Amino acid sequence: MLIGLDFDNTLICYDTLFHRVALEQELIPADLPARKNCVRDYLRSHGQEDKWTQMQGEVYGARISEAEPFPGMLETLKRLSQSGIPLCIVSHKTRTPYCGPAYDLHKAARAWLTDRGFFSPLGLNWREEQVFFEVTKQDKSQRITNLGCSHYVDDLPEILEMLPDSIQKILFSSADNVTIPETWWHLRNWYNFPELIGVSV
Repeated sequence: MLIGLDFDNTLICYDTLFHRVALEQELIPADLPARKNCVRDYLRSHGQEDKWTQMQGEVYGARISEAEPFPGMLETLKRLSQSGIPLCIVSHKTRTPYCGPAYDLHKAARAWLTDRGFFSPLGLNWREEQVFFEVTKQDKSQRITNLGCSHYVDDLPEILEMLPDSIQKILFSSADNVTIPETWWHLRNWYNFPELIGVSV
């Protein structure tokens, strides 16, 4: 068993941070729901695609430390790690934003992981070699396959569709009414993850 995990919008939640930054820049009404996709859709519908792209660079780079882990994620992964379950992160992330300041997005993401205790003996006690950031979706899917992942968790169906059938595909989504192929599993929250993969921790 080797469980592969996506990073953005799977382990780390940007909803509140995107909403906060958009409010600071006076780009959205205050009553817009504090969800990343709501901010994105509002800006796109008002011809502000460039503002959305710039905001992504800021959120994923300079301000990533303000983003929160999804509830239960750290506790669950820590228990799995302590139980000897092999885990890794494989994420698709460009090295720098498409526009705006040239933040090193890989370095920023690793700093977030460090701050949250992923590499600390008192935290998850992972090795740096358990984390991979790939610059294209194709490189990401190839890395997942080459590592020999038995399971892979992602919030994007398009990524799971790129993986071979030998990998158990797990869609992370809090929605109850998602439609997925019969062979996929649906992870609604991190507290239920050990039970979903059949592991007692």
